[in-house]
Amino acid sequence: MLLRHTVLLVLPMLLSLLPNASAQVYSATEPLAHTFSIVARDPKTGEMAVAVQSHWFSVGTSVSWGEAGVGVVATQSFTNKSFGMRGLALMKSGKTAQQTLDELLSTDEGKAVRQVAILDAKGNVAAHTGEKCVDYAGHITGKEFSVQANMMLSEKVWPAMAKAFEQSANLPLAERVMAALNAAQAVGGDIRGKQSAALLVVRGQATNAPWEDRLIDLRVDDNPAPLKELDRLLRLHRAYNHMNAGDLAVEKNDMAGAMREYQTAEKMFPENLEMRYWHAITLANNKQVPAALKLLQPIFKQEPDWRTLTARLPKVGLLTVTEAELKQIMALK
Repeated sequence: MLLRHTVLLVLPMLLSLLPNASAQVYSATEPLAHTFSIVARDPKTGEMAVAVQSHWFSVGTSVSWGEAGVGVVATQSFTNKSFGMRGLALMKSGKTAQQTLDELLSTDEGKAVRQVAILDAKGNVAAHTGEKCVDYAGHITGKEFSVQANMMLSEKVWPAMAKAFEQSANLPLAERVMAALNAAQAVGGDIRGKQSAALLVVRGQATNAPWEDRLIDLRVDDNPAPLKELDRLLRLHRAYNHMNAGDLAVEKNDMAGAMREYQTAEKMFPENLEMRYWHAITLANNKQVPAALKLLQPIFKQEPDWRTLTARLPKVGLLTVTEAELKQIMALK
């Protein structure tokens, strides 16, 4: 808390160095998101990501912005949140990442305290670290990525991020940017500590179903170990992708496919009752009622409402057992 109070005390002095800038540099809606982040593109899939961690509440609502087929933006330090939507709009109009950054900064009287990174859908990157960003601060741009940090414990942070990203090319994009964030924290990270983190991944090309174009959108708003929690949420997201694939297989009456997907999900998070439950229901629908009973018994014992739900499934065709088998299931103790 002391460091934050110090920042707020010296803020008027900092603003005095930037004539007429106070309204643009900081307001109640533009947080002091001193942080480390990465913007990156997967050359194989075209997917684009922006990920961030900070000692600031709900950093994902301020720093990370993205749109499928357009690009991603990270705006931080003395955050200008308008850079997110304006940056995406400029890229959507056809401007490159560098042209977008140049235009944003050209009218920003507070650019000395800004830190911004932009990546467009073609993989072009551009970054800016203002000379008045709080030490340690800097950025590195590489092939289809940029890492940036300010108010860090040491100058090792952003080089560690770049190295981790470059050395994890065999991983999916989301896991690669998480590797970069974890590398930053491993060498000290934010001098103030940890509080929140976010991960956004969008498609390389927009589709006719824009609700499907945000592939991953995860946020940890307030947590003593936000990266650990974000890692867990990413793994849970992957597991639920298998659950969704299982549901789709059920819709297509592909019970064998549904079984494979539900089993995969359950193996990833065996303690998750939802995943165990639908695995059991799929077993029952595949004429493997004894195996289903073994899974359902501890679920019903732990959460009786799942038993109530089970009784409602035959009506909508999600449980296709005989009346005798249903009685067996409902009689579980």
